This record gives sequence, structure tokens and C-alpha cells, in this order.
Amino acid sequence: LLSEAAHSIADSLNEVFLLASLKRSRRPADARHPFGYGMERYFWSLLAAVGIFVTGGCFSVFQGIEAFRSGGSETRQGYVIGLVVLAVALIAEGASLVRAVLQVRGAARARGRSMAAEIRHGHDPALRTVLAEDSTACAGVVLAIAGIALHMATGEIAYEASASILIGLLLVYVAYTLGRAARGQLVGEAADPEVQRELRAFLVEQPEIDTVTALLTMRLGPDSVMVAARVDLTPGYDSETVELAMVRIRHGVRDRWPELDQVFLDVTDAAATRRGAAADRRP
Repeated sequence: LLSEAAHSIADSLNEVFLLASLKRSRRPADARHPFGYGMERYFWSLLAAVGIFVTGGCFSVFQGIEAFRSGGSETRQGYVIGLVVLAVALIAEGASLVRAVLQVRGAARARGRSMAAEIRHGHDPALRTVLAEDSTACAGVVLAIAGIALHMATGEIAYEASASILIGLLLVYVAYTLGRAARGQLVGEAADPEVQRELRAFLVEQPEIDTVTALLTMRLGPDSVMVAARVDLTPGYDSETVELAMVRIRHGVRDRWPELDQVFLDVTDAAATRRGAAADRRP
């Protein structure tokens, strides 16, 4: 019960973190943060992972070890009430898990991929964290019920202590997984490889572009991606035509991929580049 209580406290604090991340990440861009505050979600998700690790995982493992060291001195009174409390918790956590699953399914359907792919490659850390927390909470409650029931039936505290340690290890694993994902997003994560391939093909198809020599992307938030491309131009266009073409291409990128909202094109002249290379080769 103490392990599950610590888990519930960690979940409650994490919900506050995630609520803060949703509100703060929606602030408009300003002079200090010209690309907006989308990465706030990744930061607060990392704090949530740390909370799960410390408040839930470490405490649960500690409780299990202390129960083993008690040598069976713990009382067996009040276990029926404990089981009732856990049953109510399982119903509440199960309802929350169903809502999270439905939300993930809706997001996966909107992107045209499976739920498993959405969980692995989804870019909303808040949704991923809530789903992980609710799944772990249900599994933890089941382990706690099993440990208490076996303790009542056999009188062996080892079952309850083992359940507490298993809950802690499960929380540590979930915290590590969430923290690793948040770290990857905080240090700068590229757009999906499929989007990068489609974007490169789209740029190459433009009549004004000869080649795309470099294409870099970085996710600025769940719904915001920065694109920086270095393109060589086809010879024969004047500066005004090139300027209008770049504006058209930027609008075309944003219309086709709304999340690519920060597009920068570094324009070079392919013919000039070739002439420069030929001059360098002259004796």
C-alpha cells in the first residue's frame, strides 16, 4: 500500500508538471525565444520521469527491502480494507487508461499509422507519459493486490515485499524509458525520415532548384519543425524570379507539411559554383 501510495503521489505531481508543460508550451514566440516555447513539453516530461524514478521507483524498492528485513514482524490487520482500496484504485486507473488509449488511437488514426507506431514515434511527450503512467499504475495495483492476497493466504511477508520491489523496478524502467525519450528531444531531434525523404523529393521537383546539397531538420515542439536547406539553383533565372520562387516553395512546404513551420532556404547558384570549381582547377 505504501508503494502504491508513493506511486500515486508521483503520478499526481507529474500531472501538475504536464499541465504546466501544456500551458507554457503554447506561449507565442518572443524576442528571447523566437522559435516559441514548444520544447517546454520535453523539459517538463523529463522532470516527470525523474519524479517517477525517485518518488515511485526508489521508494517502492526501499519499502520492499525494509519488509524483507522486518523478518515477518508486520501485522496482518486491515488487509481487507487495503484490498478494497486497491480495487477502487484499479477501477479509477483503468478508466484513466481507457481514455489515454482512446486518445492515442485517435492520434494514430489521424496520422495513418498503428497505435504501436504512434507510441514509439509520437512527438507529444505529455500523451506518452500519461499512457505510460496509467499502464504502470494498473500493473502496479495488480501486483499489490497479488502480494497482499498471498501474504494473507500464506502468512509469508516475502510475497508482499517482492510485489513492492517489482512495482519499484517497473517504475524505474518506465522512468528510464520516458527520460531517454525526453533527452533525445531536448538535445535536438530531426523530423521523421519519411518526411525528410518526401521534403527532399519535393524540393528537387521544383524547376528553379538544380540540387539539394544539404537538408537539416530539428523538432522545436510536438507540432513545430525547423527546416534548413541549402539548394543549388538552375541557371538562367534572375534575382526577382528566384525570390518569388523561394516564397512559393516555402508556402508549398508549409501547406503540405503544416508542422514544418520554420523554413529557411540557403540559395546558391549551381552555375556559379561550377565556374568557381573550374577556376580552382586551372593551373
